[in-house]
Amino acid sequence: MYVIYLNYFRPVEEVEALLAPHIEWLDRYFANGVFIAAGRKEPRTGGVILAKDIDRARLDTILAEDPFVAVAHYEVTKVNVTRAAEAFAGLQGD
Repeated sequence: MYVIYLNYFRPVEEVEALLAPHIEWLDRYFANGVFIAAGRKEPRTGGVILAKDIDRARLDTILAEDPFVAVAHYEVTKVNVTRAAEAFAGLQGD
């Protein structure tokens, strides 16, 4: 699994201007099963996306499609989930 941290480097007004296409991008990758969860940070300095364990090059290609590349930096951390609550057992690796 990947944890992707988005950190805004542009004013929130510029972020807001790209919100609709960013949400469309999120919806596309939720629909095809790549994204598991997503949300805003509090305070609103960026966001977080949880993604399935896919090929890293494919993930990088997906992230490059996000309209927020114009307003946010991405920090990607791969997590090898070894323990999970029952509701999240599908995230565990082999």
